[in-house]
Amino acid sequence: MSAFGLRHRAGTTRLARKLALAGTGAAVLALPVLGAASASAAPAAETSTTAVTTAALTAANGYSNSLDGWIRQSLDIMAEKGIPGSYDGIYRNIMRESSGNQFAINNWDINAINGTPSKGLLQVIDPTFRAYHVEGTSWDPYDPVANITAACNYAAQRYGSMDNVFGAY
Repeated sequence: MSAFGLRHRAGTTRLARKLALAGTGAAVLALPVLGAASASAAPAAETSTTAVTTAALTAANGYSNSLDGWIRQSLDIMAEKGIPGSYDGIYRNIMRESSGNQFAINNWDINAINGTPSKGLLQVIDPTFRAYHVEGTSWDPYDPVANITAACNYAAQRYGSMDNVFGAY
């Protein structure tokens, strides 16, 4: 990448974090400039704020804006809320469900045919996401921390822990 490209990318990241910390409204206005609505399987309207707010909030809380950081942040929230699960159990299920793509969407199974496709890292359908949403996380099912935490909350209620899930759930 050219020197200009590296400077532009670093400046864009800093600007995105500043705007996200300033408030969602400012971040949403900047999305077309920043290119945050990337080519993904998810509709742009549903993912428009996720990329910017997750990056800023994850970094602001001391976690890396990566799969590792999202899992660690989710585990800390889960510990506060008494939701069981381990890094290995969450990671294993994410790799099976989405290969780590926070914008993954399943448009072919029975849920999708019925109008409720599975979304995000742990492929949660909207009714399940809403029912098992964990307070203090985003209501966006594509938000990695919210998706992981809600899915683990569901798995804890149904199977005792995400660690006990070894297939589609």
